[in-house]
Amino acid sequence: MKSGISRRAERATLHGKRSGRRARAVGAAVGALVATTVGFAPSAAADDVQSKQWYLGPMQAEQMWKASTGKGVKVAVIDTGVKADTSSLKGQVLADETPKSVAYHATVDYSGHGTTMAELIAGTGAGGGLKGLAPGAKIVPYRIELDDLKGGAAEKKKTPEPEEAIRAAADTDAKIISMSFGESAPMPKLEEAIKYAASKGKLLIAAVGNEGEKAGDSIGYPAAFSYVVGVAASDESGTVSRFSSSGSYVDFAAPGQDFPGWCDASFRSYCDDMNGTSSAAAITSASAALIWSAHPDWTVNQVTRALVDTAGRKWAKNDPSRYLGYGTIRPRLVLANPRFNPGPANVDPLAKWNGGDLLAKSATSSTPSSSPSSSASTPSQAPEKGSTGATSAAGSSAESSNDDNTLWVVLGAVAAVVVVGGGGVAVARARRAR
Repeated sequence: MKSGISRRAERATLHGKRSGRRARAVGAAVGALVATTVGFAPSAAADDVQSKQWYLGPMQAEQMWKASTGKGVKVAVIDTGVKADTSSLKGQVLADETPKSVAYHATVDYSGHGTTMAELIAGTGAGGGLKGLAPGAKIVPYRIELDDLKGGAAEKKKTPEPEEAIRAAADTDAKIISMSFGESAPMPKLEEAIKYAASKGKLLIAAVGNEGEKAGDSIGYPAAFSYVVGVAASDESGTVSRFSSSGSYVDFAAPGQDFPGWCDASFRSYCDDMNGTSSAAAITSASAALIWSAHPDWTVNQVTRALVDTAGRKWAKNDPSRYLGYGTIRPRLVLANPRFNPGPANVDPLAKWNGGDLLAKSATSSTPSSSPSSSASTPSQAPEKGSTGATSAAGSSAESSNDDNTLWVVLGAVAAVVVVGGGGVAVARARRAR
């Protein structure tokens, strides 16, 4: 962290901003993750909201729900809080399961962002609300301080730090920890919390950030930590969003542009064009919930391997793209095959990039211990990615056979050419060099 700059000032807000407003961030902070809202305005009729969730059709959501709705899977949403009584979230939020040590105002959302993420994951769509990709899953809410938090020093002091929420979630039976926030610096306490949660068998999913149109786009943490799945955003055509950050910490791409969301704490109406990698991370969390619900005996390694093996891409699986990682998420391919082979339960599919078996290393470390989580039935850890060791100009021509700028994305039966836009040169970063 830069000298003289507080940690909280470095933490980026997640909330989508109205036109003309910018996220408060200092120095090289990653910027607003859900963020780059274009043409921001209240959504039309409430019953029109789901028709604007353009990805539900191409991802064949209705067909997937015949096999799995995410039932039995709990997702910890670490964000700005989750309003539990929106029409789409009634009965979906397990507020009583938020550990008391970090439960302060967990169901008081101060920006609307956390509620949007929860609805994208597990919303029922009731009352014309957002329909979650995993409407049978349940949400466990966590409220941390981001740039939009008001209330002065007293309120901020009561609000948990991200690492406190992550550690608390790791000791529950939530299988997935969804994190749509970012910091510009690799805070040691946050990294240790990530390692702890991974050692408990949690699937850690985070937004990579919205700095794609800036030269040398900033790395966002926790997405850039080992054992965290970093998610980039794509639009309706299958094109990687211009704002979506790129780098060696991107694992997957998912829809993250041009659909509604809550835009402030009043919850009067949705706003259109809530663009950002935050939404993409939420949809990826929901995809994992669908798979885990259909295969409750799988470990985090097997769920991760299934996501990797079925992702849409045109390059070798062992050579992930800096823009799309292992490709576009396609949970339907797992759900459509009742005999899908997820591989070994106790082998990290991304150990090459993660640096080996975390549990083996944890045995000789000073990482705090706790009672085993019910979701970590076997030794496993959440994934992350490896280094391409290359540089690339965003938006350059796609000529080579191993080009990470172009992908035929198959969302259901739909295929589209993915072209990465955005100006400037984006330099690949070494993955998790320790």
